[in-house]
Amino acid sequence: MRTMDLKRRLSYALLTPLIKFILFVIWHTCRVARIEGEATLARIHSEGKPCIPCYWHQHHLFGTWFMRRWIKRGMKIGFLISPSVDGEIPANLAKSWGAQVIRGSTTRTGAQAMRDMYNTVVKEGISPVTTSDGPQGPLHVFKIGDILLAQFTQAPLLPMAYAAERYWQLNSWDKFIIPKPFTRIAIVVGEPVLIDKKIHRDDLEPQRLALENALKSITQQAKSLLD
Repeated sequence: MRTMDLKRRLSYALLTPLIKFILFVIWHTCRVARIEGEATLARIHSEGKPCIPCYWHQHHLFGTWFMRRWIKRGMKIGFLISPSVDGEIPANLAKSWGAQVIRGSTTRTGAQAMRDMYNTVVKEGISPVTTSDGPQGPLHVFKIGDILLAQFTQAPLLPMAYAAERYWQLNSWDKFIIPKPFTRIAIVVGEPVLIDKKIHRDDLEPQRLALENALKSITQQAKSLLD
C-alpha cells in the first residue's frame, strides 16, 4: 500500500487548490437552468430525516454541486471516499465543503464501509451520497449495496440525475460527463424509495431493477428539459 510520504504530501497540497479552482470554473461558468423535484429533498430536510441520495458515477460533477447547495442549507451530507492515499484529495475537498467524510471502499472494505455508513445514517442523521453503479461499474447497473443500506437504515433512496446541453465525455468505464463552459444544466430529483425491511436479500432484485430504471428515466427527463 502506498504511503503518504513528503513528496506525495507536497503534490497533494498543490493539486487540491488546483482541482478546487477547476471545479469553481466549471460550476460558475455553467448555468443551471432547471431543477425539477427539489421540493422532495426540501421536504425530507424539513422533517429532519436522512436519505440516501444516489446518482450514476458519470454524474458526480454536478451531483456534487447539487449536494453542496444543500450542505449550505444545513443538510448533513456525507461522501464515501477511498481509504487509500488516492482518496486524500477528494476527502479534503469534501471536508472543505462541510461534508462528512466516510473513508471506505465498497470493493476493498465493503463490510466495514457498510457498517460505517449505517452508523452515519442511523446514529448521526447524515445522508450519505452514493454513486449507484460505482466505483467500477458496469455502467448504469444499480448496485445491490445501496438497496441493502436503505433497507438496513430505513432511509429512503433518492434518485438524482443531471444533463448538460454541451459536454465532453471521457473514455472511461463510467463515460464521465464534463459540461462545457457556459452550457445549460438541468437537474432532476426523483421520488424517494423506501425498501421494506421484511424483504429477504435474495428477493431484492425487483427493487434493484426499479431503482436502475428510475435513474435511467430521470436522466432522460433531465435531457428533455434542455430541448
